[in-house]
Amino acid sequence: MQANLKVQLYVDGADLNVIGKMAKLDWIKGFTTNPSLMRKSGTTNYKEFALKALQLIGNKPISFEIFADDHEGMIEQGLKIASWGKNIYVKIPVINTKGESTAKVIRELSQKGVKLNVTAIFNVEQVHEVVQNLQSGIPSIVSVFAGRIADTGRDPIPIMKQSKEITKTCEACELLWASPRETLNIFQADEVNCDIITATPDILSKLDLYNKDLFQFSLETVNIFYNDAQAAGFEL
Repeated sequence: MQANLKVQLYVDGADLNVIGKMAKLDWIKGFTTNPSLMRKSGTTNYKEFALKALQLIGNKPISFEIFADDHEGMIEQGLKIASWGKNIYVKIPVINTKGESTAKVIRELSQKGVKLNVTAIFNVEQVHEVVQNLQSGIPSIVSVFAGRIADTGRDPIPIMKQSKEITKTCEACELLWASPRETLNIFQADEVNCDIITATPDILSKLDLYNKDLFQFSLETVNIFYNDAQAAGFEL
């Protein structure tokens, strides 16, 4: 990687082979996953997957998400997941499937010393509520889904700037730019002083294009089109 970035780069995914390879890179600072990514990767045993991932990443932080939908279930699963390793952040969605706030869950787990990654946040009001319920001094991550916000036609940068102003009032709380769509988002996250951005390996691999000469890029692109036309045997 050539770019000089302040933002920490996390890998988002659930492929154990990829996790193992990326964990060996110094510039990869942590990992995130979620039930959807785990299901897509073919995972059937949640704890078995988590323990294997922990063996691969050493002391780097990793987030595993609860999947209960009620207060008691979230607390139980949160404590259980946290017990698997000291470098685990327990992912708690900011609301449940009924649209009810999980603030009480966040407060209870944070007060018990559980490192949390509060996820699926889409607006500044949610950031306010989360930070108000985090225990200052207990490491935590506030994950704002900037990429999905952008999918709605809204510019996520003002929301991320406001979110940073809020999260910096809570000791040991970090702001994470979630769901990036392109490599540019990494640099945008860096510019607004996000602490972390989590991205798929495909997006992270494009950092090798940083500051690439645009004429050379143009030439390479033209050659690709030309060679593909030749290989296809096109005639007019």
